[in-house]
Amino acid sequence: MSDPRLHSLHLEGQPRRESFRAAREAIKAACGSQTIAGDVRILADDERLSAATLAAPPGPLASGPAGRFTFYLKDGVNVYPLHVGMNSIGRLPDNDVVVRDECVSRRHCAILIHSDMRCELHDVASKNGTVLNGKKIPNPTRLQSGDQITLCNRRLTFHIAEVAVEPAVAG
Repeated sequence: MSDPRLHSLHLEGQPRRESFRAAREAIKAACGSQTIAGDVRILADDERLSAATLAAPPGPLASGPAGRFTFYLKDGVNVYPLHVGMNSIGRLPDNDVVVRDECVSRRHCAILIHSDMRCELHDVASKNGTVLNGKKIPNPTRLQSGDQITLCNRRLTFHIAEVAVEPAVAG
């Protein structure tokens, strides 16, 4: 996976860079084929996938459980939509969720949303750690709707909401 959100070029110092790389490998290992299939950016960048694979219909992803739900983070008035696949969170402008706070790491954490509705929070070797419901997470941790994610002094609430299905109009 050559996702630019997982490059460690922004880190100074060997120990921190190695911690980031270990976290990156954990995220890659946690991404199953259906999770990656939901993240169009990864599909387009992944050299391992053939043109035929990219042209094929997504199959179970389109009709899977995650397709009937919307995922988002909220911090007061701001709402940050999330997608199936990897959602990076941090200070850099190319993150999926940009948190403008000097205390938040450039690549702070990531939320993986799998097509089967499993959601995980990964700390990405952030300087100040990632806190879930008042406890610092040492490893990838499962997320549930309503969970509180704290990055320094910023609190984000993770939400899963069912998408209302509009009835078919008979014509």
